[in-house]
Amino acid sequence: MKVVIYQVLVRLFGNTCTHNVPYGTKEENGIGKFSDFTDAALEGIKQLGTTHIWLTGVLHHALVGDYIHIGIPNDIPYLVKGRAGSPYAIKDYYNVNPDLADDPTKRLEEFVALVERIHQHGLKVMIDIVPNHVARCYHSISNPKGVEGFGVQDNIQVGYARDNNFYYNIGELLTLPASSIDYIPEEPALRELLLTPYKEYPAKWTGNSRSSSPALTDWYETVKLNYGVAPDGRKDFDSLPPEFARWDTGTHYAFWRSRVVPNTWQKFKEIVSFWLSLGVDGFRYDMAEMVPVEFWSYLNSFIKSIRSDAFLLAEIYNTDNYRDYLHIGKMDALYNKVGLYDTLRDIICYEHSTDRIDWTQDTLSDIWPQMLHFMENHDEQRIVSEGFAHDPRYALPAMAVSAHLNEASVMVYFGQEVGEAARENAGFGSPTRTSIFDYIGVPAHQHWVNGKRYDGGALTPEEVALREYYCRLLNLPIVGAFRNIHQYNRAYTPYYNDKVYSFVRETVQEKWLVIANFSKRDGFGFELQIPPELLSTWDLPDGTYPLTDELYGEVQTHFHRTDSYGRMRVDIAPLQTLFFKLEVKSEK
Repeated sequence: MKVVIYQVLVRLFGNTCTHNVPYGTKEENGIGKFSDFTDAALEGIKQLGTTHIWLTGVLHHALVGDYIHIGIPNDIPYLVKGRAGSPYAIKDYYNVNPDLADDPTKRLEEFVALVERIHQHGLKVMIDIVPNHVARCYHSISNPKGVEGFGVQDNIQVGYARDNNFYYNIGELLTLPASSIDYIPEEPALRELLLTPYKEYPAKWTGNSRSSSPALTDWYETVKLNYGVAPDGRKDFDSLPPEFARWDTGTHYAFWRSRVVPNTWQKFKEIVSFWLSLGVDGFRYDMAEMVPVEFWSYLNSFIKSIRSDAFLLAEIYNTDNYRDYLHIGKMDALYNKVGLYDTLRDIICYEHSTDRIDWTQDTLSDIWPQMLHFMENHDEQRIVSEGFAHDPRYALPAMAVSAHLNEASVMVYFGQEVGEAARENAGFGSPTRTSIFDYIGVPAHQHWVNGKRYDGGALTPEEVALREYYCRLLNLPIVGAFRNIHQYNRAYTPYYNDKVYSFVRETVQEKWLVIANFSKRDGFGFELQIPPELLSTWDLPDGTYPLTDELYGEVQTHFHRTDSYGRMRVDIAPLQTLFFKLEVKSEK
């Protein structure tokens, strides 16, 4: 079954407030809660063909809010990006964001109840694990008995030790960048913190920098975690034999059970154990390539020993590392960002040739099923934003190709399916991306939320049509292997051009013929051909076979087979994608 992930920022999902004051408080701009994921909301998400919900921003991260009355130490505002804080600056790995609970003292219970509701709707739950760094103001108050927080036992007299959780610049005092805060917190306790100089001596490495004076563009609000890799690159842990790339997770798990590993590794093993015990079904690993691949062998083989069906997704951008993190690190899927996403974006924005799709994908043919496809996520600009396509229709062929090019999993970011444009100035950062740092509304998504009825009652006709397209597209029952017919048609088919892309997905019984037109202005007509070497494998007698587009049922054509020739007339409108299903008997 194809994995379809619906990524949703919990803080924003059920928020119906439309004030959208820059740097607004949650009282001014509103905030979503765990309880907003009602039965109606979950059924609406499921309509998109969703199998997994990635709940973003769940873990307790640094934020500008006063929770001292329930025993949570307040965060220093200038160590928080925005008011709501980055979901990737984790403060406490054993609890959830108190902002998301109706009763913050019962926030973990409310999260567990949400997990149970999601399961009741036949969906699975993913959350983030952020392995490379924690919040600079990390302070866990929820550790299980006998479990210590990061850095508690560190020897701060040395810059590096295998079992230290952090790296230190001995003799250096941390110097923070000039504050980017454009607001003054209302709460007296937070105002006092804002005026209190933060002292960190010796300075810890920042999440993305060794400097004791990180820049404003650095991840200055975070601290780099130590996985037993010395500053000179030396690894203080055992290496895996090369043949382990071919071995299963059970063999990897057995290997690490007899080894001594760095303390940070052990802490993350305890962390994932905790969340698995609460019913979480998988993890999205933030910036996974910034920690050693051996750690992933250790952690993921442990997870699979408990939950063989756990879905493990890694954010990775270095293409040279893909196979190591799949075969040695035992990931289930990796981001296909530096590849398919970037290629499709260039086709949309700059009208590049569709030939580039094949050039990109050919280098990944051995790992296609493990490359996650997407057109939006929290790091990327919204399709409809001024920085991307401006018009949601311009990305429809790309989304169709992304969803069904091969067996890969696919992801949709909440609001994408209704054309969210992210034009609001939320505070920290600039528009074009829905803010992950501030309390804000998500206007087009709010039209679907419709006062928490989750029925789309406030959607415009254009937004209704777009959501229907996504529902139809993601529920098409396309399975089978990818077969390239684009290159053949580029060489031999008149009027077929590099604004069109076509491919076949096939099983023994079904052949899906998919044709996408990326042109914003022009429609095309041509006789699409099936390469003779591919056609020869189809148990399809000579004859004429009527076909109807399976997406909307409005376009009809005929497939003709004569000896070794197979062809069909295609008339395709601008930005249209056609899906034809040809049923056959069995392969010869």
